[in-house]
Amino acid sequence: MTNDPPAPLGELVRHEDDVLQRIAAIVGRRTIPKGEVHVGDDAAVLAPFVGEALISTDVAVLGVHLDAHLFPLEDLGFKAVASAVSDLAAMGGRPRGAVVAVGSPPGTDLEELHRGIADAAAMTGCPIVGGDLTRSHDVSVAVTVFGECPGRGAVLRSGALAGDELLVTGPLGRSAAGLRRRRAGAPLEDELVVAHRRPWPRLNEGIAARGAGAHAMMDLSDGLGIDLHRLADASGVGFELEQVPVAAGATPEEAISGGEDYELLIATDDAARLRLIFHDRGLRAPITIGHVVASKTERTYNAEEFVRRGWQHQL
Repeated sequence: MTNDPPAPLGELVRHEDDVLQRIAAIVGRRTIPKGEVHVGDDAAVLAPFVGEALISTDVAVLGVHLDAHLFPLEDLGFKAVASAVSDLAAMGGRPRGAVVAVGSPPGTDLEELHRGIADAAAMTGCPIVGGDLTRSHDVSVAVTVFGECPGRGAVLRSGALAGDELLVTGPLGRSAAGLRRRRAGAPLEDELVVAHRRPWPRLNEGIAARGAGAHAMMDLSDGLGIDLHRLADASGVGFELEQVPVAAGATPEEAISGGEDYELLIATDDAARLRLIFHDRGLRAPITIGHVVASKTERTYNAEEFVRRGWQHQL
């Protein structure tokens, strides 16, 4: 309910329709597959999914997931879609579409927000097929993504086995370092700042890892220091962490607990095959960071206890 002064119903509808029309033009910048219906109807119509269907939802809130004083509104839209698509990458899936629900106060530049949404959709191959708008106190973007896993089933967090090698798809800490640098005055175009404001889901890497028979996988959205424990919890195992690859310009602590890197954490019993498939597909070689052990209570980094730490919302 709102305390806004009443306005003629026709004016409210006309304003909403105008906004929706402009947004549809922004997010609909791609060819729609024959037989599918995207933005414009009461619901989207997608062709049948191949293999297992994947569904995931993420919410990004201005002031929580992005500092409005340091970054443009476009970046919130981009990050919202990219983080949701990363959940598909973490299962080895490929995206089929997304619906986006936006809540915002009056006066929010919704076109700017949706330009970021459209950029992420185009760059990840995940079309925006529908959505909703509503008034709220804060700017929030809820993204529900749909994906599929043809052939071999989705890779879960719960499949890691004792003896598996643990690998990550790249050095860690770039996003946290970028936020630190931006706060210190670095420009938006700074390489590490871009890593924070425009994260890249590792879709090709996830598909390659699934094809290589990875036992378990997840994305490092909240930091290795907490996500590695989450994978171990789900699999009922422990781990011996031997190294943490630190990205250039980042600190070791940023690499462990910074979060929002969206690199993939992979457990496999055939790391050689994993590397070969990555190489054949032109992907950066994954980095070994340790091994899975049977004891759930054994969780160490260089033989010392690896304390759980990383990003968690205070609810």
